[in-house]
Amino acid sequence: MRLTVLGKSPSWQDADGACSGYLVEEDGARLLLDCGNGVFAKLRAAIDYHAVDAVLVTHLHADHFIDLVPFAYALTYGPRRRDAPPVLHAPAGALECWRRVVGAWGNEDLIEAAFAVREYDPAETLHAGPLTIRFQPVPHFVPTNAVEIVAAAGGRLTFGADHGPSPELCAFARGTDLLLLEATLDAPEESGVRGHITAAEAGEHAAAAGARRLVITHISDERDLEAARLEAERTFGGPVELAAAGTQYTV
Repeated sequence: MRLTVLGKSPSWQDADGACSGYLVEEDGARLLLDCGNGVFAKLRAAIDYHAVDAVLVTHLHADHFIDLVPFAYALTYGPRRRDAPPVLHAPAGALECWRRVVGAWGNEDLIEAAFAVREYDPAETLHAGPLTIRFQPVPHFVPTNAVEIVAAAGGRLTFGADHGPSPELCAFARGTDLLLLEATLDAPEESGVRGHITAAEAGEHAAAAGARRLVITHISDERDLEAARLEAERTFGGPVELAAAGTQYTV
């Protein structure tokens, strides 16, 4: 299974970057995991967008879904057509959310007309070709799901999405081959609901999960990225990699 980082930014894009977006490929199947600001252009630079079989959205924050809009326009008005639309797996309430967003300026059914939208229950197991997908709800400001993707050959990838501290995520990711965790914050939120974690906390989560490999993501290029990576290494107790657009990992 191959993972390509298309975008790793938090809710504002890096210079020449993109927000949350990852391409997962296995045995000819292509799954787009999240589709935030700038991701569609990065996807086009990586592969033919008509080759995407399925899209999976972890939660309904714009930096994880807003580039479904240009993707939908391309599928609807582009010069080529495909026999069947890509499947779009989305959390409950996605259709209502996207109708409000797109309906503000055009046809409210733009996204659902371009994709085969299926609102998933995080308790269910999904399949995208040879990929098996499971979910774990994680603490964030809106309902959000961490994602486990297992290849037919046995490689296992776990993506934490956006989340505050979560022992449940550590248990869900136990022994995973590659753990992709956010490292959004310099310091924990001082009050209110915790919706993100620091690089040090990412390392702590990966250590608690016994992950074989840790990649930190969802971190701005305005941060000291090397300092964040080293902080995650300190608490993880092993090498940590920093996600970068275009970087590929084999799982």
